[in-house]
Amino acid sequence: MKVLITGGAGFLGQRLARELLARGELKGADGQREPITELVLLDVVAAPGPADERVRVEVGDIAERSVLERIIDEKTAAIFHLAAIVSGQAEADFDLGMRINLDASRLLLDVCRERGHRPRVVFTSSVAVYGGELPEVVHDDTALNPQSSYGAQKAVAELLLNDFSRRGFVDGRALRLPTISVRPGKPNAAASSFASGIIREPLNGEPTVCPVSGSTRLWLLSPRKAIECLVAGCEVDGAALGNRRTVNLPGVSVTVDEMIVALRDVAGDAVAARIEWKADERVAKIVGSWPAQWDIARATQLGLQGDASFKDIVRAFVDDELGGKLAQH
Repeated sequence: MKVLITGGAGFLGQRLARELLARGELKGADGQREPITELVLLDVVAAPGPADERVRVEVGDIAERSVLERIIDEKTAAIFHLAAIVSGQAEADFDLGMRINLDASRLLLDVCRERGHRPRVVFTSSVAVYGGELPEVVHDDTALNPQSSYGAQKAVAELLLNDFSRRGFVDGRALRLPTISVRPGKPNAAASSFASGIIREPLNGEPTVCPVSGSTRLWLLSPRKAIECLVAGCEVDGAALGNRRTVNLPGVSVTVDEMIVALRDVAGDAVAARIEWKADERVAKIVGSWPAQWDIARATQLGLQGDASFKDIVRAFVDDELGGKLAQH
């Protein structure tokens, strides 16, 4: 089986690649497990990607049809479409966000249609497709009303994926990711970047700034569980999805204050004291438009599982990224 990951040089792309290589197989359209014989990592920069004979690193602009036509062929059985311009950057640069988040997604789907072999396409969408006046609990079929360009781009791409699936061009599934926390590395341009920074930096012995109020509520998922959900989502039988190809992934609903309590419980008062509060109205407006309470019955029925608590998310970061040890600063 040939598998493609767009955004293969990114954080989730790299983690997903390692997981797929470790598993060595994926369920095919017939429900039978097939060995992964080729894993293509596509990004605008070369993916550092694991030293494995099954890995093929490709560099190219995903918004260029020729790049996709070169990489996607009739052997490409599964595509994880992770490449994206993150929320804050998409808001600051409208043209770039449209080009990568929307135009490239349509190109990818169209190349799959031309190939005619109906691959499975896992599209990573976002809770940013929601916004405005929302019910107390958001369902998979709650009306979309994005309040950011990023959310609008993801929503349109979801509709395209649904229609391409309805027409039988692809076997698509759009998985709406909660905010991923805790991400390792450096802060990025996402409005939600602080959701990792207020945990990651203190645990690394560094000061950090929280740009929103402590009452701000977020819907969070650990990197560990996000990867599990992406793989499980790819393996879901298309018949179980029917004509509803979008699924809200399960997460943890937690306020910023509760996140800091969990950090203090895991790492102590001195670590939590490294957080400084400094309001940023732009970030607060974007993040505040996102919902934070969800009905996850459908995701659970499909076999997708999230984290038990935010404290578990903090512990997972300590175990996975810090070797189980806290910085002594």
